[in-house]
Amino acid sequence: MIVARLLGGVLVEDKTLVCRDCGGEFTFTAGEQEFYQQRGLLHEPARCPNCRSERRRSRMGFDGGPRQMYPAVCASCGKDTEVPFQPRQGRPVYCSDCFASQRGS
Repeated sequence: MIVARLLGGVLVEDKTLVCRDCGGEFTFTAGEQEFYQQRGLLHEPARCPNCRSERRRSRMGFDGGPRQMYPAVCASCGKDTEVPFQPRQGRPVYCSDCFASQRGS
């Protein structure tokens, strides 16, 4: 079903585009085109929603693999712990319990 909308005096219809990553076809709806126009986005999407979502996850470090953890000693209680970032010299690191109590205060 083709949907059409009036955008800025121009009739805009759903478009079928081809994904740059997977080569599959996807629909760039009239509503999405309106959203792009309202936000000042000049280019049509190059990736289908699934590939866009996957790319966003991998760029943010959520690629589905286990997260690298680093050993540390809690600056508050002295307990050995692991944190999801590389601890830096001179910067306090807290175990999850102490971190939660620090945030609550």
